[in-house]
Amino acid sequence: MLQTCQAGFESLLVRELADAGVAVGEHGPGWVVASDHEAVGELAFPHVTLRAALEIKGESVNVLAQQVADFFLTSMRGERIDAAWPCVFGGASEMVGLGRRISGVEKEFYELLKKKLARVAKLAVADLPRGGGPARGLFVWFVDFKRLFVSREAWMHGQRRMADDDAAPSRSYLKVEEAFVVLGREPQPGETVVDLGAAPGGWSYSAAKRGAKVIAVDNGPLKGGALGHPDIEHRAEDAFHFNFEAGAAYDWMFCDLLEEPHHVMKNLIEPWLARGWCKRFVFNLKFGHVDSVALLRELREPGSPLARYAPGAQIRHLFHDREEFTVVGEVSGK
Repeated sequence: MLQTCQAGFESLLVRELADAGVAVGEHGPGWVVASDHEAVGELAFPHVTLRAALEIKGESVNVLAQQVADFFLTSMRGERIDAAWPCVFGGASEMVGLGRRISGVEKEFYELLKKKLARVAKLAVADLPRGGGPARGLFVWFVDFKRLFVSREAWMHGQRRMADDDAAPSRSYLKVEEAFVVLGREPQPGETVVDLGAAPGGWSYSAAKRGAKVIAVDNGPLKGGALGHPDIEHRAEDAFHFNFEAGAAYDWMFCDLLEEPHHVMKNLIEPWLARGWCKRFVFNLKFGHVDSVALLRELREPGSPLARYAPGAQIRHLFHDREEFTVVGEVSGK
């Protein structure tokens, strides 16, 4: 299989795979080749996994496109496509000029497909499916100008580039928007949200624009669309000493703090989950100064707070994340 990730983090994906007992082959900017395995959907660093990927080599656009078309047409024998299907070409954006090669092969492939199966070509969608899980279509990933991997089966890990909002106070807004895609749920009108460490308010704004009632907890000021928003109550308090009201329970807990991850887990996340103060959560853990793979191992241990209070929680390194993990899930029994 071939797994894609955020460029610059492939060495961490290699370590995560090795930690899971997966045999790892070569890797490059934003991609890793490894043996297939059952735990593919549980990994944090991959964005898309191409299952049973076939390697294709060629000197020119035409040669590569013809081989991709031959692979697709051969794999389609006995199969009927009557609905929209993903047809996605991608590659390492850091490689100068590779984008033009990808576009050229993609265009030529479509021309070949239209000549053979015009109806199927019209149903192709040049975008990854939203959310996580298995997907069937055509997935092509270039690792070089003359070399690519192609597959009909892929596993979506949920990450994707999100659209910005001019009123959002910061780029962190994009992270929580992406996290909702991974979780497969977002705040609803009238639901309650506590945003711990809210300033300047990107996550609070994201929830409030959906009609949720937000308590934004931070000694710092709110800005942009979060400042003065009628559905956002700003409380100038420290996130670790939030005055939780007895008997209250919130639909969502958000947390994005520039703090050491073990400190955040022990003194904030675990108490919230253990006491059932929220039903769902989105929080970030910064791993810039700790061993990221060791942190993943701790989070996944059977006795960890996530395993005890939120089984099924998902840990992801998002498209919009830097040196941090985003964790989403629901509290057990809530």
